[in-house]
Order: sequence, then structure tokens, then C-alpha cells
Amino acid sequence: MFTSHDRPKVPNRRRRSLLVIPAAAAGLAALAACSSSSSSSSSAPTTSSPTTSNAPAGSSASASSGSASGAAAATAEGLKTASIGGVTLLTNAKGFTLYSFAPDTATKSACSGACAAAWPPQTAPATVTSPYTSIKRPDGTTQLVFNGHPLYTFTGDTAPGTASGNGVNAFGGLWHEVPASGSAAPTGTAPTSGSGAY
Repeated sequence: MFTSHDRPKVPNRRRRSLLVIPAAAAGLAALAACSSSSSSSSSAPTTSSPTTSNAPAGSSASASSGSASGAAAATAEGLKTASIGGVTLLTNAKGFTLYSFAPDTATKSACSGACAAAWPPQTAPATVTSPYTSIKRPDGTTQLVFNGHPLYTFTGDTAPGTASGNGVNAFGGLWHEVPASGSAAPTGTAPTSGSGAY
């Protein structure tokens, strides 16, 4: 049996619950509006792992630190780009980092014999477009050149997405990874000495 003291509490509880329901509904509506507007303006999720791009020539899908044109040009020559160590680099079609050799010139490779066995030259396609050119090697093959630097892979890179040859001093000069932007190679890696035993 209810006492007169208990009766006023029941209607008050009902009034409070009737006020809470519209307030909760308004809060949920506001939250839904915020989440739908932020999801419609967001882009694809980012990843921290090495990323590659093989977007068609002229595409800006791989734009990163001014390398969109380098990425598009890479694809036109059968290459890719990958973000390795925070830098967007040129890679071959299999994703292996491409390097330049300091003693080379835009028209002549200084790497042959044992050097070319450790640092295989990147073969040029039949036709190339700027900023790429090609050079004839002493063995008669054609090597791809990017911004005046003949390109090579490194046998020490055992998997795509690595750049263990960057900064190596071997075969009479320094080797550097090749940024897709065409800018100078990063100098963050201390040179290591090496011989022809790669």
C-alpha cells in the first residue's frame, strides 16, 4: 500500500523519463549528423606500411611530397613507386628499389662486370619519354636513365620495400636510392664501405 509520501514520487519519475527520451533522441541525432558529415569528407584510410603505386600515366592517385608526376612517369616506363623510410622512391616493376651510382654520367655507366652483377642495370623499354632517357651499355643492352642517372637494382635487397643499398660505397662510388620526385637522393644514411663481394 502506498503512503501519501510515496505517491508524488511516481508522477515525478514519469515526467523525468518523458524529458530524458527527447533529450537523448536529440543527442543521438546530433551525433549521427556529425559522424555522417565527417565520413563523407574523409578519404581512403592511410597505412604505415610501404605503399606502392602503379596508377596510369597522368593520374595523381600517388601524389606524395610533389612526386605525382614522377609516379606517373614511372608507370609510363614500367616502373612503380613505393614509400620506403618516409621517402617516395622509384622501384622496378617487382617493387625493388632503384639506385643511382655517383660515378655515372647521363650518357655512360661506370658499372660493369662484377659491379653490374651486384647492381643489375634496369633495362629500358623500347621507347622512353622525359624525364627518362636510355643509354647503350658495353654488352649491347639498353639501360634506363632517370634525370641523368642510370638506374640499377641491388642484389642485397632480398624483398620489395627495402633499400639496403642506400649510402653504400662500393665499386668506386656511392649508391643512392632514387626519389620519384627527381630531387637529390636522401643523405640520411651514412655511407658504408664495401667491396665487389655483394
